[in-house]
Amino acid sequence: MLNKALIIGNLGSDPELRVTPSGQAVCNLSIATNRAWVNKQGEKQERTDWHRVVVWGKQAELCKEYLSKGRQVYIEGRMETRSFDDKDTGKKRYVTEIVAESVQFLGGPRRENSTRQMDVPPTDSTI
Repeated sequence: MLNKALIIGNLGSDPELRVTPSGQAVCNLSIATNRAWVNKQGEKQERTDWHRVVVWGKQAELCKEYLSKGRQVYIEGRMETRSFDDKDTGKKRYVTEIVAESVQFLGGPRRENSTRQMDVPPTDSTI
């Protein structure tokens, strides 16, 4: 079986970094991918899809340090669906995310001492 997600897109907001009670860094990214095509009537169509991406460990810390809204990234990872109880309604909710195994920084402004591409080996994503 294969569970692999590959996307290239732009950050819709700055990365959100937090640390779990066990001390593991986790960063949430919101990535937009765009697609354009011409329909049967010859009209140009466009669609933007939004993806939730979760990055763990040292990779998460590097994402927070070097990425910002608008920056282009290449993500390789796996799809995971998890459930949680909505605090407001008490109903069970589901969310599907890409758990990043590799993050490469593309294009955009570079800060001092940064590299154009940052590919850090994945870490265990268990809490």
